[in-house]
Amino acid sequence: MIARITPPAPVPAARPGSPEALRRYDLLLAGFDLLDQAIAVFDAAPRLVTWNKAMLRLLDFPEDMVRVGTPFEDFIRFNLRRGEYGNGGLGTDEIERIVAERMAAVRAFQPHHVERTRPNGQVLAVRGVPIPNLGFVTLWTDITEQRRYEQLIERQNAELEDRVHARTAELEAATTRLDNVAAQLARSEERLRLIMDAIPALIAYVDAGERYRFANKGYAEWFGLDKDSIVGRSIAEVFGAEAYAQIKPYLDQAGTGEQVSYEYSRTSASGRQVYARSAVVPEASIAGGVQGFFVLSIDITEQKASQAALIQAQKMEAVGQLTGGLAHDFNNLLTIITGNLHTLRDKLPAHQGFEDYLEPALSAARRGTELIRRLLTFSRQQPLEPSPVEVGALVHGMTQLLSRSLTERIAIQLELPTEKLYALVDPHQLENALLNLAINARDAMPGGGTLTLALARRHVSPSLALLVEVPAGDYVQFDVSDTGTGIAPELLPRLFEPFFTTKAFGAGSGLGLAMVYGFIRQSGGNIRILSTPGKGTNVRFIVPMTDAPPATPAPPRHAAARDGNEQRLTLLVEDEPEVRKVIRQQLTELGFPVIEASNGLEALSMLEAVEDIALLVSDTVMPGMGGRELSSAARALRPTLPILLITGYATGDAAPGSPDIPTLRKPFDRAALGAALAALEYPETPAP
Repeated sequence: MIARITPPAPVPAARPGSPEALRRYDLLLAGFDLLDQAIAVFDAAPRLVTWNKAMLRLLDFPEDMVRVGTPFEDFIRFNLRRGEYGNGGLGTDEIERIVAERMAAVRAFQPHHVERTRPNGQVLAVRGVPIPNLGFVTLWTDITEQRRYEQLIERQNAELEDRVHARTAELEAATTRLDNVAAQLARSEERLRLIMDAIPALIAYVDAGERYRFANKGYAEWFGLDKDSIVGRSIAEVFGAEAYAQIKPYLDQAGTGEQVSYEYSRTSASGRQVYARSAVVPEASIAGGVQGFFVLSIDITEQKASQAALIQAQKMEAVGQLTGGLAHDFNNLLTIITGNLHTLRDKLPAHQGFEDYLEPALSAARRGTELIRRLLTFSRQQPLEPSPVEVGALVHGMTQLLSRSLTERIAIQLELPTEKLYALVDPHQLENALLNLAINARDAMPGGGTLTLALARRHVSPSLALLVEVPAGDYVQFDVSDTGTGIAPELLPRLFEPFFTTKAFGAGSGLGLAMVYGFIRQSGGNIRILSTPGKGTNVRFIVPMTDAPPATPAPPRHAAARDGNEQRLTLLVEDEPEVRKVIRQQLTELGFPVIEASNGLEALSMLEAVEDIALLVSDTVMPGMGGRELSSAARALRPTLPILLITGYATGDAAPGSPDIPTLRKPFDRAALGAALAALEYPETPAP
């Protein structure tokens, strides 16, 4: 960083224009040229006084134009002629009129900060700061990459590494440039201080004893100090013991004359962890060795937060993909287990004690089914049935359920809006999510406390949408807050991981928050948790808001024929032999005569050859020809043939343009299969 030099009291100040003063100007200007931002200083005329190299690079002005004394209006006129302000094709009179207007505004100069997009797509942040009674300084910062950052976040790690290498290369060339820069300015030290304070960068200079000799305003404020109080202090005193221990090895390396760059973190006065990337350029002494260090730093706290969010999102996505892939195999296994257990229970004599063995096994299978359902909810692959839900009424209606689920020592406080808010969600899943969060809050308040459920309308702007990873628009915001024990900061990043729990062994499955996370993300929203140990936890999530549903009754459902199953020859198509055996047994017990096929191609041949087939029951995913392809071919052969698809995958939605076929998800028992078959539309009811 670069900052003003204040010599120790015993050393007399250098006279303006003296070699010592010029040496200081050279050093400051050399650091000035190291900045990525373009800077120009204009006097009261206004005419150009000084600039840095970035001005030519960022603004594409001709080199012969950028010189001491160039009027400010020449730059405006040049930009207008090349369409820099998005107004190309102007005539001479119109250009001169705009120039006059802008010059009038400049003469009444006020501090300003605006953004401008150049014709080449480059986005510049322009900041103007007056220098009292002398002129003004203008700073241009290229923020094109910053605006595109969210779109490129998956490449952040690689880009960050490249940036560090690029910065290192620039700093390695800095020493050479410092020796070759000619003295161009004859201005007072006070003016240079004003310019340095106007620069939005963290700049400082420390001597060989690691004591600050100057720091600009931004640098001092980053440590919660002012410029005057930081001068004279040691680096260890300003940084604190913990942060100083991080940078000490780099300072020792810089003390050998080698320029270094590094990152460090520290805890701010507000208790927030902040991060910076610094580059240290040693200043060689004429007598040999190093007599001080220029320090240039950048606050990268937000950059670090974005990296952490990306890593967490990638981890959660990987776990979700693994979970969805396992669902098919587990559902097939559970279909075999539950089907055979149900058949065995029906065949064994009653009151022989077999129920003592069968019921626990069936209960365990049902628990396995529920476990798969929760995992699929986490992985955002569980089918949802979203509809407009008046969330205020839903939360109010859950009060009695929550009261029974919580202890008498926990008070429930509702903060509901007066207006009706409708969210596009699956109401049952939303109730389950709120109940899960309430139970977690209960467990965090063993001695009692207050559970607060608050609802509010929330608008997500386009800029905020990129950060919270949802589309811009209107949302319903839920806040579930407790006054419990809180959660340690190091555990917060893992709370949504499946099977991770902060509860004692046996007190929780670790799937509650994972299910809530999956449901909210699948519903098009997002969730975050804030917690302070000893003070409580706040869970905030948003889901898309929608309009109130139309007040029209739903059409009556078709009452399907349920008789004459024994007359309906059923073609069962399933590639897993054991699963096929179980489903065949269930169909037989329901009264259907069954013929079997192990794949779609075999089933299609049977449909073409056997005219008596009156019902098709097919697995969805099979080698060769899948169930949906078979259904399309079957409908082409027999348009009125009833078809039921079964699937063990997390999703089984039809592709656009394919027939809309009822789908039954594994695992299922005989009753569920019978209900699904009874709901089909049959062309006629066969006579018994």
